[in-house]
Amino acid sequence: MTHPRDAAPRTAQFPKVLVVGHMPFDRSTGTTITLSNLFHGWPKDRLAQVYTSPSEPSTEVCTEFLHFPPREHYPRPQYLALRMLGWNGTGPVQSMPALTAVRDAADRRSTVAAWYTHLVALGDLSPLHLPSRVTNWMRQYRPDVVYSMLGSVRLTRLAAHAARHCRVPVVPHFTDDWPATLYGRRELGGFAASRLHAAVRDLVGLAPCGMAISGPMAEEYQRRYGIPFDVFTNSVDADFFAAPPPPVTPARDRPANLVYVGALHLGRWRSLRTIAAGAAAISTAATPVRLTVHCPTEDAERYGREFAGIPGVHFGRSLASHEVPAVLAEADILVHVESFAEDTRRYTHYSVSTKIPQYLAAGRPIFGHGPAELASMAYVRSAGAGIVVGTPEEDVVTEQLWKLCLDSSSWHEFGRNGRAHAERHHRRERVATRFAEVLRQAAGTGAPRLADAREPA
Repeated sequence: MTHPRDAAPRTAQFPKVLVVGHMPFDRSTGTTITLSNLFHGWPKDRLAQVYTSPSEPSTEVCTEFLHFPPREHYPRPQYLALRMLGWNGTGPVQSMPALTAVRDAADRRSTVAAWYTHLVALGDLSPLHLPSRVTNWMRQYRPDVVYSMLGSVRLTRLAAHAARHCRVPVVPHFTDDWPATLYGRRELGGFAASRLHAAVRDLVGLAPCGMAISGPMAEEYQRRYGIPFDVFTNSVDADFFAAPPPPVTPARDRPANLVYVGALHLGRWRSLRTIAAGAAAISTAATPVRLTVHCPTEDAERYGREFAGIPGVHFGRSLASHEVPAVLAEADILVHVESFAEDTRRYTHYSVSTKIPQYLAAGRPIFGHGPAELASMAYVRSAGAGIVVGTPEEDVVTEQLWKLCLDSSSWHEFGRNGRAHAERHHRRERVATRFAEVLRQAAGTGAPRLADAREPA
């Protein structure tokens, strides 16, 4: 039991944090799972969030929320014009029927895709209107520091506005290299990229430090922006460490069970289809192999047809976060994939997927397929947790997958290495403690020197 006299020292370890983001605290996406795990155990009276998504927040981690819906982001004339174009004012502008139709056509026609990116950039770069109810709420909360995973120009400006209005530092957390890739096709004649870089530089000027999802990203971002960066990937709780080690020899009466858990967007489905084809070839020539895919329902509907006709592929149900540990424990081999497309590999170059720490903690060998230079692939290799194929050639994938499936004696070694790495670097309690210390130190730097609360032009 915590006595009253113990409360003040414990509270002092946790600064009052205002989290700014699109999605609220929940466990529906990799980003929100990482967010919830990082703030695990935080005193709820020292945590608040401003979010823009129409999603319903979870109160597991945070109970103080302000919903700042997209309809309030725009000056009145622009809002009315968007409503006339069919926008409902609830979801992002990209969700309006006209833009949805363009996006769907963009999947089939490159010229339409180019127009779609210009339209998205226009919405992202539009002036951000900040109602007094939002600024008053933020000031009344009186945070010590603002934290945000950002992800767009609008969210970057919103986080900077929050820091200025509350006169506190901000700590940005980058999980993908979106500042270098979001508008890399000269959207709006290069103006979109220029405004994006200006918004990020403005926010970094209010930050005593930053956070990155991997060591290579931390090094690159420290060089790029001139402030120190700490590494924080996803952390995992004890449930992921509960699975027993995999069998040294697979049962003779069942196929080797490959399992993929995660999304299929960003071109990941193509790499996964290569693995599926390799597994089918192995099943025909030697030993039976089964690939089970657990992805979001919308991904199964959109990409499932790409796997039609490949035997041994099964699309399981979309998993809630609490179901993932048991599914990973049933696997013989866990699969991680990334896209070889040039624009996507630049975007994910420094990223480490939310599921990688979960895979490691499950104690199962990992078969990775994606560009060799990606941080996620390097992470699997450095942990000694499996085999990574860094080339798109299907025959190489089949050869290496066959090697892993037949050499079941290596499963235990890979699984043991992965679990040991997760124990050292990803146990939730350890990560959360270090995370709180970094934010406490950032808050201790005091308010940035600000002339006023206005964003620079």
